[in-house]
Amino acid sequence: MELRHLRYFVTVAEELNFSKAAQRLFTAQPSLSQQIKYLEEKLEIKLFNRTKRKVELTEEGLNFLPYAQATLAQAELTIKKTQQVANEQSNCLKIGFVPVAELKVFPVILPNLRFENPHLKISLQSMNELEQLDALKSGSIDIGFLRENINTDQISSNLIFREKMIFLLPKDHPLCRYEVIPVETLNNEALIIASIEHAPTLHKSVMHFAKKNNIKFNLIQHAGNILFNINSVNMGLGCAILPCYIEPIIQNQNNITTRPLSIELPLLDLFMSYNSKNNLKNIEKFIQSIQSRI
Repeated sequence: MELRHLRYFVTVAEELNFSKAAQRLFTAQPSLSQQIKYLEEKLEIKLFNRTKRKVELTEEGLNFLPYAQATLAQAELTIKKTQQVANEQSNCLKIGFVPVAELKVFPVILPNLRFENPHLKISLQSMNELEQLDALKSGSIDIGFLRENINTDQISSNLIFREKMIFLLPKDHPLCRYEVIPVETLNNEALIIASIEHAPTLHKSVMHFAKKNNIKFNLIQHAGNILFNINSVNMGLGCAILPCYIEPIIQNQNNITTRPLSIELPLLDLFMSYNSKNNLKNIEKFIQSIQSRI
């Protein structure tokens, strides 16, 4: 038994006329009669008394009618709710991000994007790079802001900007005597470095810089996030090499200063990556907003 059989039965019960019911259902009368007969056989009850002059509900038919109506109403409600959820999901943009996007990208992009698309819901999720990559692959986020350029059959990336890095150290550190720190003085210096699990691109960039310039840092701490990196320097545990977006943050730290090095630190890229098979209409709106403002 299918929902259409219940729909046929309810329509005939409302019309008490097979011809009129068939017209409402856009079907042929013989086919409708056959479907009602099939329903009666499945239920093993007689639903209608039929003569050449009139159609009447049997007592069993009268009892069955409200249950059939309720079932159809519940099915219709379920469909509407499912469509509503699907519509909300299609009108939602799920964005993962590393902290730099929160400070440098979203304040520029989101106010105008919301104004131009008032019905678009934006869901922001702070995630490290590896979490974002997994979420992009699974489709649980539409857009990610990562340091690495990812381009596959499923994921595409656009370069947003390149960012300078800065050398942080405690204010009472011996190296503060230099206006420009000679790179050779960094050997064996205690360094707090971003962990490769949470910020692989930043970690690799710092390590590559050290190797290229024959610097052997004393890696005393692998920080799980930027704030821990900053706080460790503020506590005097060591130095750090971090992207320059953190400069407003360290202004509130009493024991941190910065110094240029005699060799330029590498630039750190930020990419906007997106799942090209997921919610492309809203992704394109975001890309257009970025291209016009950054």
